[in-house]
Amino acid sequence: MPIQTLAKTIQDFILKHIHTVAQMEALLFLHAHPRERWAASEMAKRLYATEHEIVAALTELHRDGFLRESEGLYQFEPSPERAAIVAEFAEAYRHQLIPITNLIHGKLRRINAFSDAFKLRKDR
Repeated sequence: MPIQTLAKTIQDFILKHIHTVAQMEALLFLHAHPRERWAASEMAKRLYATEHEIVAALTELHRDGFLRESEGLYQFEPSPERAAIVAEFAEAYRHQLIPITNLIHGKLRRINAFSDAFKLRKDR
């Protein structure tokens, strides 16, 4: 399925809030377990990611208002508006996994290509 099949709200949500697959997986995991509090180390084991990746993902999701953090434990606790878009995103992910992951990976490639343009290179 091409990226165009994704709803504009989902595309905008990904472009604004989802920077890595680990971040997406952390958000979807916490959304699926809204009453539970999780340490980054435990989530990393569950999601087969490094703790560093999950800490970075959780930090950004907390900063963006999707999670509550207390004593190193994270819980899904967004505003009603944010909860609605995450529910819509979770539903889209169930049916459009490939377009969603392609959009995330494409975003990462564009960011890396842009940053590479500013790297100083030594002339020989």
